[in-house]
Amino acid sequence: MVKLSVIVPFYNVQQYAPDTLRSLRANAREDFEFILVDDCSRDGTPDILARAERELPGAVLVRHEQNGGLATARNTGIDRARGEYLTFLDGDDWLAPGYLPRLAAAIEELGCDFVRTDHVQCTARARAVHRVPIGRRGVVLDPREAILPADRSTSVDYAYAWAGAYHRRLVDRGLLHFTDGLRTAEDRPWIWKLHREAESFAAVSLLGVFYRRGVASSLTQIGDIRQLDFIRAFDQVVTETAGDPDADALLPKAVRTYCAIISHHLGSIERFEPAVAKKLKSLSAAALRRMPQDVLDDALDSMDLLRATKLRRLRRRPAPAGAAA
Repeated sequence: MVKLSVIVPFYNVQQYAPDTLRSLRANAREDFEFILVDDCSRDGTPDILARAERELPGAVLVRHEQNGGLATARNTGIDRARGEYLTFLDGDDWLAPGYLPRLAAAIEELGCDFVRTDHVQCTARARAVHRVPIGRRGVVLDPREAILPADRSTSVDYAYAWAGAYHRRLVDRGLLHFTDGLRTAEDRPWIWKLHREAESFAAVSLLGVFYRRGVASSLTQIGDIRQLDFIRAFDQVVTETAGDPDADALLPKAVRTYCAIISHHLGSIERFEPAVAKKLKSLSAAALRRMPQDVLDDALDSMDLLRATKLRRLRRRPAPAGAAA
C-alpha cells in the first residue's frame, strides 16, 4: 500500500524543476509516490519530467492537454493519488532531505485529519522561517476553534497547501479538492473548508519545505487579469461561511480578511496593467457591496483609519453596468 502521495504541479519551471526533483529523490521511499502533473508547459519542463518519470523512484507523470492552473492541476493529482496520506509541493519549491518520512510519521502518530507544518521562505538569497500561527504543537485540536479570533492571524490565514499532510478520509469526504479554475488564492476557500468541516488537526514543529518567493513566472509577481481571481476565491469563503451553523461567529473573520486582501492589492495597484487596475477597483467595490453590510461595518471599524477610509470610499464608488467577479 502507498503510504504517502506527493502531488507536484509543474508549469514552465524548467529553471527550478531539477532542484525540486532532486529534493524528491532525497525523500524517496518504496511506499511513497510522486505524482508529477505537467500543466501543459511550453518550455523545457516536459523533457525534464519525462526523464524524472524514468529515474525518480515512485514517479507518476500526468500531462494536461490544456493549462488549467494550479487548483486544477492539484485536483488531477488528488484524483490519481493512492496514498493513505497526501501532501503537496509546487514545482519551483524544494524539500529538505528526509522531510517526507518525518511528515508521514507525524500525521500517523497523531491520527488526526491533517497536520500543518512551518516552512522556510526563500527570496533570492534571503531565508526566513514562517511558523503556523498556533501556539500548541503536537496536540490534536478542533479545526473550527483555530479560525478565530477575527482580529489576529490564525490558522486559516496560513493557507499554504504544501505546509502539511492530509488523511485520505478528507478526499473521501470531499474536503480536499480545490475549486477548479481558480488561478490565484486557490488555497483560501480550501483552508477555510478544512477548518470548518474536518474533525481534527495539529500543528507540528517540522521544518523542511523551502518556498521560493519572487519567481518571475509566479502569479504573485504578475499583474495580469488572473490576479483578480482572489475575488472569486474570497466570495466563495464568505458565501460558504455564511451558510455555516456558526456564521455569526465566523463571518467577521472572513469579511475582515477579505477587506485586508482587497486593501493589500489596492496598495500595490501600480504593478497591475492599467486595464486590470481599473477592473480591480470596480470588482473590489462590488465585492464590498456584496458582503453582509453590518459585518462589513464592524470589520471596517476594527481596522486602522487609513485602510478603513480607503475601503469606505471604494464601497461608495458607483457600480458600472455589468460589474461582476
